[in-house]
Amino acid sequence: MGFLRSAPRVLAVLGPTNTGKTHLAIERMLGHATGMIGFPLRLLARENYDRVVRIKGVRAVALITGEEKIVPPNPAYFVCTVESMPLDRPVEFLAVDEIQLCGDAERGHVFTNRLLVARGLSETMFLGADTIRPLLRRLVPEAEFVGRPRFSTLRHLGPKKLTRLPPRSAVVAFAVADVFALAELIRRQRGGAAVVLGALSPRARNAQVAMFQSGEVDYLVATDAIGMGLNMDLDHVAFARLVKFDGQAPRRLAPAEIAQIAGRAGRHMSDGTFGTTAEQGEMEPELVEAVENHRFDPLTRLYWRNARLDYGSPAALLRSLEQRPPAPGLVPAREADDHLALRSLARQGEIAERARHPAAVRLLWEVCQIPDFRKVMSDTHARLLGQIYRHLSGPQERLPTDWVAAQVQRLDRFDGDIDGLMTRIAHIRTWTYIAHRPDWLAGAAQWQERARSIEDKLSDALHDRITQRFVDRRSAFLMQRLAADEELLASVSHGGEVKVEGHYVGRLEGFRFVPDPDAGGSAARTLLAAANRVLRGEIAVRARRLAAAADAEFSLAEDGGLCWRGGAVGRLLPGDSALSPRAEVLPGDFLDGELRDGVRRRLSEFLRVAIARGLQPLFRARAADLSGAARGLVFQLGEALGSLPAAAAAGQRAALSGADRQALARLGLRFGTETVYIDALLKSRAAALRGLLWAVWRGEVVPAVPPLGASRVAAVSAEAYAAMGWRVLGPRVLRVDRVERLAAAARRLARQGPFGATPALAQLAGASLEDLAQMLPELGYRAVLGEGGVSFHARPRRAGETRPGNAARRRQHGAAAEPVDGPFAKLKELRLAR
Repeated sequence: MGFLRSAPRVLAVLGPTNTGKTHLAIERMLGHATGMIGFPLRLLARENYDRVVRIKGVRAVALITGEEKIVPPNPAYFVCTVESMPLDRPVEFLAVDEIQLCGDAERGHVFTNRLLVARGLSETMFLGADTIRPLLRRLVPEAEFVGRPRFSTLRHLGPKKLTRLPPRSAVVAFAVADVFALAELIRRQRGGAAVVLGALSPRARNAQVAMFQSGEVDYLVATDAIGMGLNMDLDHVAFARLVKFDGQAPRRLAPAEIAQIAGRAGRHMSDGTFGTTAEQGEMEPELVEAVENHRFDPLTRLYWRNARLDYGSPAALLRSLEQRPPAPGLVPAREADDHLALRSLARQGEIAERARHPAAVRLLWEVCQIPDFRKVMSDTHARLLGQIYRHLSGPQERLPTDWVAAQVQRLDRFDGDIDGLMTRIAHIRTWTYIAHRPDWLAGAAQWQERARSIEDKLSDALHDRITQRFVDRRSAFLMQRLAADEELLASVSHGGEVKVEGHYVGRLEGFRFVPDPDAGGSAARTLLAAANRVLRGEIAVRARRLAAAADAEFSLAEDGGLCWRGGAVGRLLPGDSALSPRAEVLPGDFLDGELRDGVRRRLSEFLRVAIARGLQPLFRARAADLSGAARGLVFQLGEALGSLPAAAAAGQRAALSGADRQALARLGLRFGTETVYIDALLKSRAAALRGLLWAVWRGEVVPAVPPLGASRVAAVSAEAYAAMGWRVLGPRVLRVDRVERLAAAARRLARQGPFGATPALAQLAGASLEDLAQMLPELGYRAVLGEGGVSFHARPRRAGETRPGNAARRRQHGAAAEPVDGPFAKLKELRLAR
C-alpha cells in the first residue's frame, strides 16, 4: 500500500470511554521533545492545551483550531483540532483522539486521512473505540494494539419518568425542539437543567456545564454533543430518543453510539447507569447487553476523500475530490460542505472565469473550506463565500476593511431569543475563522480580537437566556437542600416576607404561608416544603406576639376578616346576637392546641372592643341608667343595629315620659316621623360596621354603604339597607336622616293641599323629578293624575304609622325594583307639575 508512510512505532490504544486514553497520550507526548495531538472538538483542544501549558509553560505549547491560533515562536508541542493539525511540521510524537470517527459520514474522511498519512518521527498513537480494530489492523498493519478496560462499570436501570430521574442525570435527545421541551419540563418539575447543544459556542457550552458541575442544577439536557469531550460528574444517562436525523434521514442509533453517550455516566472509579425515559420505553435486551459489556459490531467501512488534489481547474479539482478509494474498507465520503460550496461556486461564470490557473483554484478551495457553523450550507453562506472569493481574487487580493467591518458590526448586538443568539454566534465564528487568515485581511490580529470579543459577549448572553428559560435557581437550590435534609437558615421580616437561605419564597399572611405567586406547579410546592421546614418555630413566636399585642396592631376588614399587622388571622362567625359575633382563627400551618386557643381569645377580646368602639353611642345608651320603657326602646335599637321604623317603635315610644325623651335625646336618639335612630351611627364608618354585623348574623354578603345622597337601588335587600341606616324609596335609597328632611318638606307642602314633585323637593332628595315621583308614594302620599299633571295628596294615617307603598313592602321581602306594570311605572312618561 504505497500511500502509507511508515513510522518507527504505531500504537492503537482502544477501549470504551473512561479508560484514561487521553491522559496516557498526553503523558507519552510530554515524554518526547516535540509532539502533536489532534482532538475532535475545539473545546477539547482548548481544555488539553491549558493542561499542557500548566506543565510545560505557555512558550512551549501552540493551540491551533479553525477559530483560534496561539502559536509562540518555536513551540515544542501542538494541541489542535484534527482538521487543523499542521502535518507539515515534523514532530517526534503524534496522536489522534477518537479515531473511530473515521466511520463518521460527515467528518470521517478527515480522520481517515490522519490514520493513513499522519505520523510522528518516533511514535504515533491512535486513540478510540475498539470497533475500529479490524479495519485499522488491515489499513495500518504495523500498528500495535493496546486494550484499555473501563475504570468503572456501566449498568442499565430501565425506563424512568422524568420526575423520577436521580440527581446528576443527563437526558439525551437529538432535536433542538425536543431538548428545549425536556428542559422546560424539568424546570417545572425539578427546578431546572443545564442545556448542551452542538450549536452552542464552546464558551456557552462550558458555562452550562459549569453550572451543572457546581451543583447549581442536578440535571442536564443535551444532544449527542455530550458524547465526546465533556467530562462531568454524571451518574445516570437517560435517552429520551433513540432515533436521530443524520443529515439525510432519521435512523436508529447504533449500539456503539449509545455506549459512547451512556459512557459519560460514571467517571474514574465511580460506576454509572443508563436507561431511557418512560416515554421512550424499554431498550432491547440485546442492546443493553452490548452496552453493559462493551461488545459492538466492528466498523465495516471508513470514509475517505482524496487529499492529493488537482488544482488545474475547478472541474479538475472536483474530479480529484470524487476519486474512488484506493483500498478495501474505504468508501467515498459524503459530499462535505466544502465540496458542495465548490460545486455551487464553480457554476458561477464570473468565479469560473477568475479560477483559470492553479493558484486561483487553490484560493477558491481555501475559501470553500470556510465553515458554516450553522451546519445547513444555506444560500446565504454560499453568497458570502462568493463575495469573499471575488474580493480575494481581485486587484487588491484582500478583503476590504469597510466591508469586513460592516459584516461584523451587524453581529455586534446581544438582544433576541435563544435561536437568534445561536445564529449570530454561528456567523461570528465564521468571521473568527476568516480573521485567522492574515493573508486575507489587513489587521488580522485586531479582527481576531474583535470577533472573539463579540463571540464571548454573545455566548454570555446565550448562557443567560438559556439559564433564565430553563433554570429556576431558587427551586433548584432549595430542592437540593431539602433532599440533603440539612438545616435551613430562614428569616421573616416584620412585613411577613419569608426568605430561606437568602431566597425569597413567599410571605406569612397572619399564620398562613403564601408562596411567591411567580412560582407555579412543583416550584410552589418546593417553596411550601422549604417554608414548612423553617416556619414552625416562627409561627409559635408570632402566636405569642399576637396574644400580647396591643389593639392598634389589629384591624377589622370590610369583608369581616380579622387582621393582625395587615395579615388575615381570623374571621367573624354568627354569635348570640348581631352585636356579639364570634371570632374564629383561620387555618394555619403549625398553629394548634394552646397556641390556637390563645390567638382565639385575643381576637375575641379585640373584636369585642372594636364593636363597642365603632358603635359607641349605642353601647353607651345600653349602659345608661334608664327607665323600663326607655331601656326597652334602646334594646330594640340594639337588635336593629341603631335604627328602627317609627311604626315598629310606636309602642315603646308611646310609653316614654318627657324625662325619658330628654335622657334619650342626650344619648343621641332622634325621634322622626319615619324612623327612630341614633344620629352618630349614620356616619359611613359606623354604617359599614353595622352592615358587616348584619351580614355575619344573617349569613349574607356584606353590603356596601351607599354614597351620600339618593343612590340608585343596588342588588341589596331593603333589610340590609335598613341595618346600615338607609331606606329604600322607590328606585332610590336615602339615608334615614335625609328621609326625615324630605318627609318634613312634603308635609309642609301637603298642609296647603295637593302638591307636585317640585325641583326644590327633588334637590332635597338628591333625585330627579321622575325618581321623586316614585319616592313620594313610599312616604304615604297618593298620586293623582289630573289635567295639570300628577299631584300628590296626603292620606290620613294613625299616630306613629308610616305608610310604605307596595314597592316598599315588596322590598322588605327582598325585592329591589318596581315591576314594569306597577301603578307608577308609567309616571316617567308623564309631564310632571312644576
